[in-house]
Formats: sequence, structure tokens, C-alpha cells
Amino acid sequence: MRERHYGPKLRMLFSMIDQQISTSLEDMDLTCSQGHVIGFVIHQQEMPCPKDVEEAFGLSHPTVSGLLSRLEKKGFLELIPDARDRRCKRIRVLPKGRQCMDRLHDAIRAAEETLVSDFTPEEREQFFLLLNRAIRNLGGSVPTEFLKEEDTK
Repeated sequence: MRERHYGPKLRMLFSMIDQQISTSLEDMDLTCSQGHVIGFVIHQQEMPCPKDVEEAFGLSHPTVSGLLSRLEKKGFLELIPDARDRRCKRIRVLPKGRQCMDRLHDAIRAAEETLVSDFTPEEREQFFLLLNRAIRNLGGSVPTEFLKEEDTK
């Protein structure tokens, strides 16, 4: 059997999904990555700091600083000094940032539906389970909401 390399196909798939989502957010002057950062901040129990974004997305400090700066200039979020630690700024999503979440969720759903559009229901389920297994094989953990009951046994 011929040796297969999955990495290039996975990168291509990620890039194509990212581009489809970014295209649907263009009129908001928002990229897919920026939308994911806004979503991350919204879903935190406490206002995160830039370091939290760095760790969650595996990004460098300069990358996160630039990303947050652009989002702040566009009016999606603001950075405010932490009352307990002056060295830290907290990230607060502004109303404009909250408004983009429905659009982002719709764009993600559309991209995912397109991804599996010609899969049978059984193939969709198999694909889902294989993705979970691949994540675990690489040492990742799959949140329980992404597992089926039989996948947790």
C-alpha cells in the first residue's frame, strides 16, 4: 500500500474552511480568526487577558497584540486595565462584537454543511467519530459535548 500523508490535506481543508468563513464576514471587516477570538472572549466566565488568548490559540504575544489592536480599532472590543494588576489588561467585547457572533455561527454552520454536503448520514457520523479519534491519538482531549455516548465507553 502506498504511503499517505494527511498533513497537506488537513492544511488545505482548514484553509478552505477559513477562507469560506472569512468571505462571509468580509462586509463586517472581520476575518475568521478575528471572529474566533471574539467568540473565545465572549464565552469566558471572566474577562480574559491577552495571555489567555495566546494560550488558547497557541499564538505569540506579538500576533495577539496585533490582532487585539485591530479588533479594538474596528470597535469590536476594548482593552481595559485590570483593577488588581496594572500589568494586565482585560478584554471586553463591545456590542458590535456581540452582534457579529450570530453571523459567525451561521458562517461556521454553512462551511461545515458544505464540507459534508454529499456525505450520507452514516458517513457524517463516521467522519465525526474519526475526527474525535484522531484528536485523541495526538494527545488532545475532546470535550464531552462533542462525543457520542458510545464514544465515551
